[in-house]
Amino acid sequence: MNLLHVNDRPGRHPESWYAATSEPLEDFPVLKGETRADVCVVGAGFTGLSAALHLAEAGLDVVLLEAQRVGFGASGRNGGQLGSGQRQDQRSLEKMMGRDDAAKLWDLAEEAKDLVKSLVTRHRIDCHLKPGIAHACFSASEMEEEHADARHLRERYRYDQIELLDAEAFHALCPSPAYHGGTLDMGAAHLHPLRFALGLGRAARDAGVRIFERAEVHDIAEGSPATIRTAQGSVTADHVILACNGYLGGLNRQVAARVMPINNFIIATEPLGDEAARVLTRDVAVADTKFVVNYFRLSHDKRLLFGGGESYGYRFPRDIRATVMKPMLEIYPHLRDVRVDYAWGGTLAITMKRLPYLTRLAPNMLSASGYSGHGVGTATHAGRLMAEAVRGQASGFDTMSRLPVPRFPGGSAFRSPLLVLAMSWYAMRDRLGI
Repeated sequence: MNLLHVNDRPGRHPESWYAATSEPLEDFPVLKGETRADVCVVGAGFTGLSAALHLAEAGLDVVLLEAQRVGFGASGRNGGQLGSGQRQDQRSLEKMMGRDDAAKLWDLAEEAKDLVKSLVTRHRIDCHLKPGIAHACFSASEMEEEHADARHLRERYRYDQIELLDAEAFHALCPSPAYHGGTLDMGAAHLHPLRFALGLGRAARDAGVRIFERAEVHDIAEGSPATIRTAQGSVTADHVILACNGYLGGLNRQVAARVMPINNFIIATEPLGDEAARVLTRDVAVADTKFVVNYFRLSHDKRLLFGGGESYGYRFPRDIRATVMKPMLEIYPHLRDVRVDYAWGGTLAITMKRLPYLTRLAPNMLSASGYSGHGVGTATHAGRLMAEAVRGQASGFDTMSRLPVPRFPGGSAFRSPLLVLAMSWYAMRDRLGI
């Protein structure tokens, strides 16, 4: 079963609030026959679009192959949060990688945020980019840990964009009875992810990237040059970039053994009007401390966009609305009777340690994936890092490739049932407040 086809209509974005509020790109042609390129990029999400754009701006001839539509996957469906740092906190990374590499990873993460903001400005992408992400805690002990992380960033990394919020201050920002303090990071941001992806697509097209849609890659013959084959055509290229994330399928076993696709879900309520102030009193996004994270924000038309719930098989649940309403009502019980206008799902990808997997699969083949819910900045940045590596400037890529990303137990064959058991355990801990 292929995740590219099982939950969605061929060649269509899902019926999400994002799709309903975006200006679509024109249909790009299907690849037919043989063509030649300096670089072939597989996947037109944040990673592939960024890689293709930066390569084309450097003067290379780039072909971008997308199995469905530009921005079809997680890039066009996610929570839109542009977070600071890596998916793991800096103190954990210092223990894992040592202080020097942890500092480099922090600098790269700051570059990632700056890159997204600069792309939005430079290419005039109207994606409602706004500053601010709050991190919400469920207990006093979690709050103290969150505050300690923020103090560490201030003292060691001179990052002073985070405000410490006690229970009263957090409730003034986010009037939910569930939370007990947290932080507010005004150096982080949130945006409309599909508009951002489509804006990158327009920029890549205008830079000369040859984009093909409905061009699902079935086989890659490694070599110098490599040959990338679809059902109706092929690309011969000096370099290959895999930017498939949760939709990789069986294209590469090495990546598939370390990167696991999972599904996540979002709903958009009816416009809340003045009632929006009972959800958030400022235009910031929120993510909380649950292992299966709740994340939410208000849209520009005052809807609550709430993400929560995960599944680990191929198919989405039959009732996505009910799946997400359950955690939403734990946070906002007063919204029990609110109308839900949109409900959609998407497939992202995680790794064992929740750190991205950037790797050189062959001398002329690079891959980046496994962003583990931290992809808006990291994926966009990974695309630029791979573009730089193709051009012989690989220091940033090499730093990210040193992140430890072990294989899932049993490799790709048994990772799903083992992950379900692990996630079920953590979900139970969430419910019990352990």
